[in-house]
Amino acid sequence: MGHSVPIRRRGAPTLGSRPRATGSRGLRHTVIGVAVIAIMLFPLYWMVNVSLQPAGNAAATPWLPFDLSLRGYEIAIAEQGGNLVTSLVVSLGAVVLSLLIATPAAYALARFRLGRWVSVILFGVLTTQMVPGIVVANALYSAYSDLGLLNSYAGLILADSAAGIPFSIILMRAFMTSIPASIVEAAYVDGAGPLRAFLAVVLPISRNALITSALFTFLFAWGDFLFALTLTTTESMRPITLGLYSYIGGFINDWSPIMATAVLSSLPAIALLVVAQRYVAAGVTGGAVKA
Repeated sequence: MGHSVPIRRRGAPTLGSRPRATGSRGLRHTVIGVAVIAIMLFPLYWMVNVSLQPAGNAAATPWLPFDLSLRGYEIAIAEQGGNLVTSLVVSLGAVVLSLLIATPAAYALARFRLGRWVSVILFGVLTTQMVPGIVVANALYSAYSDLGLLNSYAGLILADSAAGIPFSIILMRAFMTSIPASIVEAAYVDGAGPLRAFLAVVLPISRNALITSALFTFLFAWGDFLFALTLTTTESMRPITLGLYSYIGGFINDWSPIMATAVLSSLPAIALLVVAQRYVAAGVTGGAVKA
């Protein structure tokens, strides 16, 4: 009695077809992903490429920067260095002021027994985020004119903090609500008062939330244009966003210094995002349990 030979149906996969299909699908997805990333990063590459050109307009820039020059960066630092310092001072000041106000407010909303008032307060905080920025800027201009805060660091810091404080309150309250109450109660048992427990226990545990709030507040203030345009009228007090806007002008035949200024203004935000990304991604509850 002979052995029967199994008949393979047409279209049925062979033994080695599945790994080959899986590998080809992964390669196709990788190619698509690389193409999408290249398209998204092309404006950044073109900005750096134009900034390194000796002179000329952006249309005449070669695709590859063979003839490199730092002339654009020298002009940008000489003409826009003060504006970069102004933006840095205002952004750091907005971060400090936002955290000083938002951190205790978020802790109070997360831990104190306020009943239904918590929802009312949070709704009010969210409502402030819905107001158009131009309305706030116009109102601040009238108030700043009476208070003498136009063209001042304090005025820009207060204005930029208006966007950072509500966001920080909402974000940090969500983190602090997840902190186990037993940790704070253990601090009370050890003899710590409410203030000491907040400073020595809650703040270290909430490090990730604090860094995340500080990062977004810095980005809000660093990229602000509306408040800078409305609340400053002199060249001595001008953030980099307004400096870059006025730097372009109506007719441009040399884009190298402009793109160099754009690159320099992007470096602080890129550096902060790279450094703080692991803190933003980390969960505060895991750290609280391990503590």
